[in-house]
Parts: sequence; C-alpha cells; structure tokens
Amino acid sequence: MKYLVLLTMICLAVTAVAQSRRAAPQPSATPPGSEMTVKAMFDEVNGYNKAKFAEFEAKKIPYSEKLRIQTEREQRQLAAKYAAMAGTRKNVAGEDLYYAGLLHWVAENLDRTGETLLAYLASEQIAPERAQTARSIIAVAAAKQRKLDEALAANAEYLKNSPIKLSDRTRMEGEIAKAYFAQKKWAESADHAEQAYHAAKAVLTQSGLTQRGLDETLDTAMQLFESRRASGDQKAADAVLGDLRQTAAAIGSPSLYAYAADKLIVHMIDTGRKPLALETFSSALTAAAKDMPSKAKQDEAANLLKKRERQYKLLGEAAPELDGVDQWFSGKARSLTELRGRVVLLDFWATWCGPCFDAFPSLVEWHRDLSENGLVILGVTRYYGNAGGLPVDNAGEIEFLKTFKAKQGLPYDFVVTDGQASQFLFAATALPTTVLIDRKGVVRYIESGTNPTRVEELRQAVMRLLAEK
Repeated sequence: MKYLVLLTMICLAVTAVAQSRRAAPQPSATPPGSEMTVKAMFDEVNGYNKAKFAEFEAKKIPYSEKLRIQTEREQRQLAAKYAAMAGTRKNVAGEDLYYAGLLHWVAENLDRTGETLLAYLASEQIAPERAQTARSIIAVAAAKQRKLDEALAANAEYLKNSPIKLSDRTRMEGEIAKAYFAQKKWAESADHAEQAYHAAKAVLTQSGLTQRGLDETLDTAMQLFESRRASGDQKAADAVLGDLRQTAAAIGSPSLYAYAADKLIVHMIDTGRKPLALETFSSALTAAAKDMPSKAKQDEAANLLKKRERQYKLLGEAAPELDGVDQWFSGKARSLTELRGRVVLLDFWATWCGPCFDAFPSLVEWHRDLSENGLVILGVTRYYGNAGGLPVDNAGEIEFLKTFKAKQGLPYDFVVTDGQASQFLFAATALPTTVLIDRKGVVRYIESGTNPTRVEELRQAVMRLLAEK
C-alpha cells in the first residue's frame, strides 16, 4: 500500500494529464520498420513509476526513501531520453509538441517545457482541454523558475479560457504563492495561497476523501499559514489553522484534524503563548468528541494529540542535558550548555529503524552546508544489545556503530547512551524523533517519524533558527 499511496505524489504531469485513467506502460522497443509516437513515449514515462511500484510489491521489496528517489530519477532519465529523441524529428507539430512538452516537464527541463508547450499553443486546431493543461504547466514551470511575470500571464490566459479545473488552479496559485514567498512578498504570497487553498478544499469536498486531495489541501493551507506568519499577522495565521481543522471535521479526517490542531498549538508555543497553547490542547481533545462523525474517528484524533502532550510541555523550555551518555564519537563530548550559541539538531535513531535511514541524506547535506552557519547535528542512539541482528556486548555494538557510521558516510557525531533516560527527557521514545534546540538552549521543535514533507518542514525550521541571532 505504501507504493500505491506514493502514486499521488509522483509527478504533476501524471495528475495534470491523466485525470481519470493511467496509461499502461508501453514497451520501449518498437517493431522493425515502425517508430514510437511521442504520445507512446509519454505513456511509457507516465506509467513508469506505477509499474515499478507494482513490481516492488510483487517481489516484496521493502519500501525506502532511497528506493523512491531512485525510481523517480529513472523516470526523469527516461523522460529526458525520449524528449531528446522527439527533438531530433523533423516537422514536430500539434499533438507531438504537446507530448514532447510533457516529456520535458517530467524530465524537469523547465525551460524546454515552457518553450515546447508555447509552441503547441501557437499550433492550429489545438484541443481546448490540452491547451488548458499546457497553460497550467507553463504557469507552474515559470513560477518554479521564479519568472513571476510569465507565470502570472499564463495563469491569466488560463482563466480566460475553458475548461477551468480547480485542480489546475490549486497547482498554479500554489506555485505562484511559493514564488512570491521566496521573494519575501508575504502579502502577494498570501493572496495566491488563499486562492489555492480554497480551490484545493473545493476539490476535496467534491471528489471525496482522497490522499491526493488531502495532500493538496494540507500543502496549500500550510503555504497560506506560512505567508500569514511571515507577515507577522498572528491572528490571521491562527485562523488558517482553525479553518483547516474545521475542514478536517467536515470531511471526517481525524489525521488532518489532529495535524491542524497540533500546528496551532506549536505555533502558539513558538509565539510566546504557551499557557494558551496548553488550553488549546485540552479544548481540542474535548472538541474532537463533537467535531468527528464517529466514536472511532473521535478516539483517533484525540489519541494522535495525546501522543504529543509530553512534547508540548517540553517545547519552549530550556533543553535538559543528555543523560546516561556512555560514548561520543568521532568528536569530543560536549554538554548542550557548551553548545549554546549554536542550533543543535538531535536525531534519535537506531540501526534497526528503517525510517531512520530516510533522513540520512538530508542530515549529511545540512551538516556539510550549514555547520559554518552554526548548525550542530548529533545522532543519538542507545545500546540495544545487537549488531545487524546478532547479539553483542556494549563494546561490540560500539564497533558496529563506528563501522556503520563510516559505511553510511555520516560525518556528524554519534552519541550513545546507556538506557532510555535521554529518550524520556526529550519525549523521543518513538523513532525516529528529531529535536531542534535554538542558540539560547531552548527546545523549539520536536517531531517523530519521517517522510518527504516532514524533512522539508524540518529544513525550514532549521533555517528559521539559524536566522535568529
């Protein structure tokens, strides 16, 4: 099921073009004397990830972020190969231009995406629905490149024509909002994020509860929240999360309900309103019983929030010292007090924890790029009495961890504790758990679990804390 859920996040071309069906992968080899059409090339690329994920399921290959990234890289490479092949053909026009543009889009060649789809729009007798898809992708591609004038022009042209799809509007307005946000134009970002959020909510309520609908509603809501927060409009930022919670109640999603309540509680703590935040936590538990449509969903929402109670109490407080530290390598052991003035990221993990591995590439990158800016990363684990599934004593486990560290190419320090005291202190009994401590030694972020969205959220939190002096 993990692979099937991931299909909602694979590529905009898949959702923008194959709205109601997915083309089966076509064979890459063509019979002698024939030539693969550009549409057939796109169909193969469009179905590539679906076919691979089905293959992984059939072979019982365990899911990992590394496998997902590798599969998506292979899809982009195939798209680039076919886009290049299409580019060598003479007199490419009409439908071929359209599908060539989509191949460039999947390959993430944004310049060629825009150029090719604009050429398609200049063709004669273009299909209205494909033309609208082309305009929407041009807008998104331009916004990703921070070419706001081009993005706004394509968006405006889209609105002049038909059919208009709320899903297209969600993506265009959302990406334009991100482009404005990158330029620190908070008001403009909020305006477009609000339009994206309203469109995403409409899709969700009209189409029913789907993973894609939930993802887009959450993404646009958080973009709107971030824009409001960045502008300093605390009341408006709170209101976005309140509306998201009510949306979750309306569609009966306990996970989204708990997420919205959680983000509001954390935001209140982060803005110096911890007493109000803890009141909001208590009231959310009571409200869940009224807002959720069934006892099972009421309990699920409440239980998700209750799991965070200890972490809420720790947020905004001075970080306790790590307890029971037995080994620290490869650097010199330091107390958290000695690390004041730097942003400290504690990564609670274990060698047997598969999801823990998914964060390694980002942690390595951040250590490399942000250490000079004041970031310190510490991987915190404890003795589990085994190494690669075999029983070992503490000395044997340390040797295994040193070998593991070198093999995985992890350049930051490891802290090994004797017992769970540090995990209890930081409410990190679920693995992986990440804790961020600011330059003043205050706990500012605690989250358990990992996924691409969580990693990006963590990156943004790191950057915010590094910017604080």
